[in-house]
Amino acid sequence: MGDITVLLGRARDGDRGAFDSLFDALYPDLRRIAHARLASHQRSTMLNTTVLVHECFLKFTAADRLTPTDRAHFLAYGAQVMRSIIVDLARARQSERRGGDAAHTTLGTDVRENLPAGEDEIMDVHEALEQLALLDARLAKVVEMRYFGGLREAEIAEALGVNERTIRRDWEKARLLLAAALREQ
Repeated sequence: MGDITVLLGRARDGDRGAFDSLFDALYPDLRRIAHARLASHQRSTMLNTTVLVHECFLKFTAADRLTPTDRAHFLAYGAQVMRSIIVDLARARQSERRGGDAAHTTLGTDVRENLPAGEDEIMDVHEALEQLALLDARLAKVVEMRYFGGLREAEIAEALGVNERTIRRDWEKARLLLAAALREQ
């Protein structure tokens, strides 16, 4: 873990080699996070684990500054980046599915029922999560790291600086609030 912290410090100072070494060292963890997030959407061919991790790498390199201070913060930030990638792709696919810039024509049959619901579910959860963030930012972070990042309770607790029991309580509370918000949509 000490090596990761040292690499993070050097990467924050602009050392590209340290960033590459850091990403290589945490690549298995990022793949685990990506796989956990995508596992529930196997029927949807939006992304695969490798593509999501590589997109995450591109977002990391495009960022002006790397801010995480330790492994847990880096993985939490990775989960946040993966969420933004998944949501952006879902938005783009929904736009394409609805014709993008093409003229809209009403069809006589309801074809929407036969379309994959993965993007709709992602967008619904994203919108509910934004509402939750207005109520309690930490609850939203817990959901983001667990649902979009697939992080374990211990990793979330470390990243947020609280104990695992607090994370379990936050997760239960967030699940109830999100379930209520999703029923309203």
